[in-house]
This record gives sequence, C-alpha cells and structure tokens, in this order.
Amino acid sequence: MKPMSEHRTGLAYGFAAYGIWGLFPLYWPLLEPADAVEILAHRMVWSLAVVGLVLLVLRRWSWLRPLLRQPRRIGLIALAAAAISANWGLYIWSVNSGHVVEAALGYFINPLVSIAFGVLLLRERLRPAQWAAVGIGAVAVLVLTLGYGELPWIALSLAFSFALYGLVKKHVGLDGLESLAAETSLQFLPALGFLLFLGSRGESTFTTEGTGHALLLISAGAVTALPLVCFGGAAVRLPLSTIGLLQYLTPTAQFLLGVAVFHEEMPPERWAGFSLVWLALSVLTWDALRTAHRTRGDLRRAGAAAAEKAAAEAEAAADAAAKAGAGTGPNTAPGGAEHPRTELPPAGPVTQAETAAARAQAQGPAGS
Repeated sequence: MKPMSEHRTGLAYGFAAYGIWGLFPLYWPLLEPADAVEILAHRMVWSLAVVGLVLLVLRRWSWLRPLLRQPRRIGLIALAAAAISANWGLYIWSVNSGHVVEAALGYFINPLVSIAFGVLLLRERLRPAQWAAVGIGAVAVLVLTLGYGELPWIALSLAFSFALYGLVKKHVGLDGLESLAAETSLQFLPALGFLLFLGSRGESTFTTEGTGHALLLISAGAVTALPLVCFGGAAVRLPLSTIGLLQYLTPTAQFLLGVAVFHEEMPPERWAGFSLVWLALSVLTWDALRTAHRTRGDLRRAGAAAAEKAAAEAEAAADAAAKAGAGTGPNTAPGGAEHPRTELPPAGPVTQAETAAARAQAQGPAGS
C-alpha cells in the first residue's frame, strides 16, 4: 500500500477512534435507569469478553506468558486498573448527572497534568513554551474555580486519574488491546461479584428493564473496545504529532454536546476559563509541532551527513585499490612485492666453457 493511502487510512482510524470517544455523552444516558456503578461493572465484564474475542481472532497471546512471570508488572497493571476504574466511573456519573462540560474540561487539561507529572515524578525538563502552557493552565483552573464557586473537582479528578493511568501504562509496556485485556481481567471478578450481589437483592436492571436495556448494557464492551482497535490502527500509520492533534477532537465534541445538546450553562467566567485552557493547549501544540519539525530536520541532516561520509570512504577505498592495481607489474606479486629476478643469458650457442662456468656458479662457495 502506498504511503499516502496508509496516511489516509490512519486518519480514518484516528477520526473514528476519537469521534467515538467524543460521542460517549450520548451513549451513557441510554443505559439508565442503571446507575453509574452498575454501568461501570457491566463495562468491565463485557469489555473483557469482547477484547478476549478480538485477541483470540488475531492470535495475539504471546504477551501473556511473560507477563505472568513478572509480579511487578502485574502490580502496575492492578494500579492502572484502579486508576481507569475511577476515571470510567466518575465520567459515567458526571455525564448522567448533567456535568458533560466539566467532564470535557477534564480531558482538555489532561495533557497539562501529564506534563506536570513528567516534571514532578520523572524529572523531565520542560521547554519554555511548555512552562508557559502549564502556567496558563494553572491560571485557567483558578478562573474556573472562581466561576464555579469551588474547585472544578470533576475535571481535576478526571484529568489526574487519566494522567496517572497514562503514567503507569508507560512503565507496563503493553499495547492498547493487550493492556485493556490485562486490566479488565483484574476488574472482572469484583465487577461480576457486584452484579451478582445486585441481582440477589433484586436491584439489578439487567433482567428487569427488558431485552433492549440488557443489550445496551452488553454493548458497553464493544463500545469500549472498538475505539481502542481504531486507535491502534491509527497509531501505526500516523506520526505522533498528528495523533496529538487528533486527541483534542474528543473533549471538543464533548464540550459541544454539553452546550448544544444538553444545554448546560456557560456563564462568562466559564468561557474565560475555557479560553485560557484552549490558549494553553494552543501553545503546547505549537511547541510540539515546532519541535517535531526541528527534529525531522536534524534527522535529515544527520542522514545526509552520514551518506556523504560513507560515499567519501567508499571513494577513498576505490582510489587505494586503483593505486595498488597500478603498482602491480609482470615482476610484482599481488601484494606489491617484487618477484625475484632471474637473469637469463642471451639465447644462442652455449660453449663448453660457459657450461662449466654455470655449473661452478650453481654449486656456490665451497662448504655450502
């Protein structure tokens, strides 16, 4: 497949992945009257079933045996599962409780929180533009706090839990589908136990709200896995700079849904806070694109320099070989050494005196 076709396919996968995530606020209300915790439990159970089936079809199980021999990685996966469980549950609750805009804010500021984690926990060094973006983001949180009358705790909790999830996954080293399979494997038994507990108390909506409701709850697994599959298809075809830009589609779509579809209030101070967040993200994106462009330029120049050096070395080697070949004559050995010369007498009759002299010379000095 041609590179341009690969790029277009990657863009299609990317738009599909981030588009599906952006439309989540339309999906979760369909699962009511189930509350957020019951929806979360169904999401965990059916996600494992769907991801397990996908991995079975793709025959991608080679990662499992090495993982089982590494308790530390399993512990990190358990921490990641806890972080994403909190993130999923809070997000479902916020959407179904009328806080779509604040949930979108959480995913807008998530890149800024991830950068802060990198500085504080990984001792990463920031470029000036990144410092500026983090500073603008902090001012935005202050403005939004004044606007809400309290800390935007939903947004901050979503941002920090997802940033923690990303930080832990960085050390786990599993791809999207494999990671989700490992995490939901740890989530499965507690989630299934909770659903059975609800059923024993007659509080489960899975069997009491009709077949359509049950199918919607089951579909939570496919809704969780499908964008991950699409994201995997985009990640192997697109540069990271493009992926970084596409990620803003999700909170943008969620924000627009919160304002236009769910008619959530946006007083002037919230617009001001969101504007500052968007400014911070613009600075961050500009810096990332500029750095990526500069890095590609450096790589091209390094590649050109290496090619010139290799060509010069090849030319020097060819010149040396040519000189060695020119020095090889009829009395020269391949290594350049002179063959011993044999002086032959001129052709013609050989007298008896000449023959006797030749024999004496061949015998050498006496005693040899």
